[in-house]
Amino acid sequence: MPEPTTPRAEFAADPASPAPPQPRDVLAYATSVAASDTSTSIVVDPTGEPQITLGARKLSERHDIVYATPQDADGNPVPLRMDLLVPDTDEPAPLVLYVPGGGFMISRKELAPETRAYVAEAGFAVASIEYRTIPQGTTFREAVADVQNALRHLRAHADEYGIDTRRVALWGESAGGYLVAMTGALGGRSLLDPATTDPDAAVQAVVDNFGASDLTTIAADFDPVTQASFEGADNIAAMFVNGRTSGATLADAPQAAAEANPISHLDSAQALPAFLLLHGTADPIVSPSQTLILHEALRAHGADSTRVVLLGAGHGDMAVLDDEEVGLPWSTRRTMDLITDFLRRTLRG
Repeated sequence: MPEPTTPRAEFAADPASPAPPQPRDVLAYATSVAASDTSTSIVVDPTGEPQITLGARKLSERHDIVYATPQDADGNPVPLRMDLLVPDTDEPAPLVLYVPGGGFMISRKELAPETRAYVAEAGFAVASIEYRTIPQGTTFREAVADVQNALRHLRAHADEYGIDTRRVALWGESAGGYLVAMTGALGGRSLLDPATTDPDAAVQAVVDNFGASDLTTIAADFDPVTQASFEGADNIAAMFVNGRTSGATLADAPQAAAEANPISHLDSAQALPAFLLLHGTADPIVSPSQTLILHEALRAHGADSTRVVLLGAGHGDMAVLDDEEVGLPWSTRRTMDLITDFLRRTLRG
């Protein structure tokens, strides 16, 4: 099973520059979370559910594959790496590209080793990637391009890696959930070159764990103080849309904020991927209504969308910074089997 390792040095700031803010410095923790509508969702109580176990199938591992070398805002090369788990099967395995969270501030491909291994043992090749983040001057456009480039790399090397390129899904948590929702909604279209559409950057299915959608309302379910913290230019949403040093709020740049919303890219004429959206009712980082508004928009556009609400669950990947108990509802066998069952259904060939 893959073990977490130290993040790559390439993701550190230039020593001559001011230290970039870290997730804990810029993430706002709500003191209250309003209930969102669950009438079109599946409600699950994870209390007392058994945790996943591993060892059901042999996995092969590859680490530190460089899938692209884009530039940061200063023109410096940024080697982006991925790790890959491939199950021992007779046929090429369907691909699941995992995009980790990190508040748009970090992107550690080593995160979620147990749940990634569980999905791989269910019969899927699971790649986990780094992508450019706010400290490197990145906006949502470059980060989405990184996810698309990872898909292109994996498809180009499918025979080498043992991947079935006809069956490809995205899976992300938190910031990664937002990025996979954006990538799925775009269907291979580029944000950096809007005239370009590449089928190798499209997928058949998307799993979004507690990701944002409309960054202008990311705090809509929270207490007034937390909502006010998103009105300035120094919060993660504004920096990720406009750039770390832009000094612009989301209200200052409504066109960019709209472009950063996956709902803006849904097209009824487009063959949208199937979506599985999961959120906890006690999430203090991303309002639970964020997955609800995306779920409702997907259904309005004729997409296959399922939303699952975990009662009492918080923001799962915050177990890295806080108490590991926060992550337990997200690693139960019941929760993870909802994901693997969805992947089997939507990637059946």
